[in-house]
Amino acid sequence: MTIKRISSGGEFEAKVGYCRAVVAGGFVHVAGTVGQGEDVVAQCRSALDTIGSALEKAGASFADTVRVTYYLPDAAEFEPCWPVLAETFGANPPAATMIECNLIDPKFRIEIEVTALAPAES
Repeated sequence: MTIKRISSGGEFEAKVGYCRAVVAGGFVHVAGTVGQGEDVVAQCRSALDTIGSALEKAGASFADTVRVTYYLPDAAEFEPCWPVLAETFGANPPAATMIECNLIDPKFRIEIEVTALAPAES
């Protein structure tokens, strides 16, 4: 089995010792991803942009996503993100979980982690 590691060049990757995504065992595992912005919706969109880029580098897309986990310090902020998430996953909704918890920095309002099917190796 081959393992492909994908970096986004984010500041925490080197500091913490991880990569944005790992392609292994038929799946693309995308690390928990926070976004930039003034509110939870802007941060949600930003995080999804970073995740989408990692999936693209792995040869996958949001349509291939089978699992998503959302982490928010305030569960009440999740509902404003729903339209963005419905638009992103469209006709291919993954299994999903939302967890209320602290994040690495209080400025972050949402962290998103996904697992997608990897393209078949040739």
